[in-house]
Amino acid sequence: MNSEWLTHIQQAVAHGEQSASITAENPTGRRGAGGRESSMLGPGRKGRPCITLPAGETTELARIDGAGSIRHIWMTVTTHTDAVGFVLRDLVLRMYWDGSEIPGVEVPLGDFFCNGNGERALVTSDLVVVAPTGGMNAYFTMPFRDGARITIENQHPVDVEGLFYQVDFLRTADPATVTDLRFHASWRRENPTTIGQDFTILDTVHGQGAFLGTYLNIVALERYWYGEGEVKFFIDGDDQFPTICGTGTEDYFGGAWAFQDQLSADTEPNVLTFSAPYCGYPTHSTRDSSKQAVYATAMAPLHGMYRWHVQDPILFAEDLRVTVQQIGQVGPDIVERSDDVSAVAYWYQNPPATDRTPIASRNLRRPR
Repeated sequence: MNSEWLTHIQQAVAHGEQSASITAENPTGRRGAGGRESSMLGPGRKGRPCITLPAGETTELARIDGAGSIRHIWMTVTTHTDAVGFVLRDLVLRMYWDGSEIPGVEVPLGDFFCNGNGERALVTSDLVVVAPTGGMNAYFTMPFRDGARITIENQHPVDVEGLFYQVDFLRTADPATVTDLRFHASWRRENPTTIGQDFTILDTVHGQGAFLGTYLNIVALERYWYGEGEVKFFIDGDDQFPTICGTGTEDYFGGAWAFQDQLSADTEPNVLTFSAPYCGYPTHSTRDSSKQAVYATAMAPLHGMYRWHVQDPILFAEDLRVTVQQIGQVGPDIVERSDDVSAVAYWYQNPPATDRTPIASRNLRRPR
């Protein structure tokens, strides 16, 4: 048994922490309150495994009083309806800590789980796992001292049926044992990006904390290789130039040489997707699977990749900004380019962010 894990469990028991879980079968998470609804099989026999999300409304999935930490979230939902739209981009996931009215997390549901552009992809990583068929798991630790709340807003044109979910958390008797750092996640998109201007993954945040990771989604709007752009971390007052500067987009996400198997000059290179504990490139697609296309199914190439800074934390004491260049390569030349780029930034900070820009409207989020 992992000794680190066992040490944590011993500390949790010593602090009087208690395990709890919120699902459609136990929406309050109270002791002894789960599985009471009736089905055709009788009382307590899978009576309420899922819920419907009414169009245009915000549904509260979880409300937790007191102190503790969320340790795991699992969800699955239908990705297609008869209405035009992309369910995974049309549902907005929000999380609130310690009674704040400003969400610490505000991200399209699919993108939060590294499934961008309304498309499913299998992900096998340390912090996010998306399993067949559309089982979305997040293992971020999300602490709170004075309550937590999770909501989903349905901006899809019609009701979305069949949202299954589970929020696993620990209740803590002593709020003093909870860290001051709060979990955050935000989503940004530019379509198209501006030539010569770096894409902002995380706009400047103030406080102290740690950057946890990036999910980057690129729809290539120009020909040839898109990923020469360097990822930059501007830490604690960095102005024009960053403290940490990578060497290329695929390099930052753990890959190399354009994620391709360069066989020979006469052979089409194979694009090699992969999914590993701390980095991955799970999405490469040139065919539409959204069921929105009526005639043609070919489309601009989709690329999705993630990186978790678990073993290599990015720490900041005053402020942090994260960007990536939009640079490609044509022959021997590197060139500025313009693509459809979106990203999720995941980080912890204290004090919690209070100057968040609201998420873009559904029309500006939808895949084009």
